[in-house]
Amino acid sequence: MRHNTRAWQVKRRERTRQLIELGGLVAKADLVELTGDDRAVILGLLVEAAATLRGESREQQLTLWRRRGRRAFDPENCQ
Repeated sequence: MRHNTRAWQVKRRERTRQLIELGGLVAKADLVELTGDDRAVILGLLVEAAATLRGESREQQLTLWRRRGRRAFDPENCQ
């Protein structure tokens, strides 16, 4: 029983960390400020992105977004 509790705690911490990191990406993209912290708009953007990834241009879109994301992470591009 104790092992199961420990494993659950580790998984929960990992999930919490993942969610915090994803929230940080939303903030880094300026989506919070640009949308006035309108969570329905932010979710709509993410739903739209998911729909795009279900389409035929999935690989092209992933390549484009990956390039843009890497540029955003580049310290030389930071403001």
